[in-house]
Amino acid sequence: MPRLFTALEIPRDAALSLSLLRGGLPGARWIDVENYHMTLRFIGDVEGHIADEIANALDRVHRPSFSLNLSGVGAFGQKKPHAVWAGVSASPDLAALQGEIDRICQRLGIPADPRKFMPHVTLARLRNSSPLDVAQYLSARGNFSTLPFRVGRFVLMSSRDSVGGGPYIVEEAWPLSADSRASSRIDNASDAVRIMR
Repeated sequence: MPRLFTALEIPRDAALSLSLLRGGLPGARWIDVENYHMTLRFIGDVEGHIADEIANALDRVHRPSFSLNLSGVGAFGQKKPHAVWAGVSASPDLAALQGEIDRICQRLGIPADPRKFMPHVTLARLRNSSPLDVAQYLSARGNFSTLPFRVGRFVLMSSRDSVGGGPYIVEEAWPLSADSRASSRIDNASDAVRIMR
């Protein structure tokens, strides 16, 4: 059974910038560049009919596209580091999209994630990396930043249990509108046509 989560894909230019952070950390298993993504909401292992319900509910998300940029690096696990990641500059649009997806999942009975949402792109999983090595790696790369990129859609991804993350498969994608006012006008116009018939 696939493990599902919603995510943002990382465009090629930003992924190339992230790939330059690979190396120089003993005990790191680096994520393949094509598997870079930003998880919005972890869903987990669900039955097929629940996956269909989730996909149908996500059809109702209508949000504008927005810009993001990746900035800074960090690690999870202070005394026993287990992953290094690239951070994301603060974005109200990202927070709003993630919050809406989270509410949809909770309404469908998907258990809430006990961890606070912290947008990031995982760069490597760590095995027996010393906290000192991790601190040196992070301090040497602390000024990392990408140019802003446009987020034009969010996706439902699946993964199989594997070592190091991936391969990830896009199961379904939902576009974010170029202009939220335009999309609401279109929705209202189509509602009007339906009412007149």
